[in-house]
Amino acid sequence: MLARFLWPRGGWGRAFQYVQHRLRRLPGTPEQIARGIFAGAVTVFTPLFGLHFLVAALLAKVMRGSILAALLATFIGNPLTYVPIAVISLQTGHFLLGTSPRGEVDESVFAKFGGAAGDLWHNFLAIFTPERAHWHELGVFYHDVFFPWLVGGIIPGVICGLICYYLSVPVIRAYQKRRALRLRKKMDKLRRQAGATDGG
Repeated sequence: MLARFLWPRGGWGRAFQYVQHRLRRLPGTPEQIARGIFAGAVTVFTPLFGLHFLVAALLAKVMRGSILAALLATFIGNPLTYVPIAVISLQTGHFLLGTSPRGEVDESVFAKFGGAAGDLWHNFLAIFTPERAHWHELGVFYHDVFFPWLVGGIIPGVICGLICYYLSVPVIRAYQKRRALRLRKKMDKLRRQAGATDGG
């Protein structure tokens, strides 16, 4: 299961092609679909793991964009991109906040995720045992990872979203025009065949 998550059947290239294909075939105007893509792209730069679908859908709804496009665009965040997204967001966040991470960002972020998860598990068990709750690792995670990532992900997230928006609008418009032209040709051919049958 973990191997399939890290490397899906057919590889990530094929997975990206599938998402791209689905995005182009979504209903709606190119601008609506692109606003949804913008919402999904911005969302993957937030540290709200487990809530990306919900956040992307809400943002797309507020922007009057395609919710389906927003959900598909969250696949910009995947095991191949999360490390650079984390590094960029955290470094930007610490710069904006005037703080410094304890340890190298790319080396310590996963350890801090693990420490926070350990505190959460310990505190859950402490509800049913005499053990005292531990908050140190959660505090370190919040100050060194979560809050800087939340702040620092805004700028690169918006930049990524704008790039995706302005690249996707002409591509989707051209695809929709070609698809409409193919459908018209197909309908014209069917009408001609029906006319020839009636005439015969």
